[in-house]
Amino acid sequence: QVQLVESGGGLVQPGESLRLSCAASGSPVAPNLWGWYRQSRGQQRELVAGITRGGSPNYADSVKGRFTISRDNAKTTVYLQMNSLTQEDTAVYYCNAKYPTYYDPNDFWGQGTQVTVSS
Repeated sequence: QVQLVESGGGLVQPGESLRLSCAASGSPVAPNLWGWYRQSRGQQRELVAGITRGGSPNYADSVKGRFTISRDNAKTTVYLQMNSLTQEDTAVYYCNAKYPTYYDPNDFWGQGTQVTVSS
């Protein structure tokens, strides 16, 4: 069974940076698609950034130019570099991994890591 373990959340001031990491274990292959999602209190979970196995990223408009997603296929790890953080970025951040469809199940979530941006 695949397990995703996130790290790197914390409390920062507006304008500062954080780097989140998510490591996958229990699978012999890297995911086809990684995603970082976030959920603020009272809000639905939303996609922040995604990256394909080949390294093609996509971003939510709200984080374009500030966040960078990257992956290390050899280490089956995905990262989210978050710069110029604002209070609106405060949320629990979750990583998601989608594996080939011949895996059952093929969709996994991390436990979440809290990011709080406050002065």
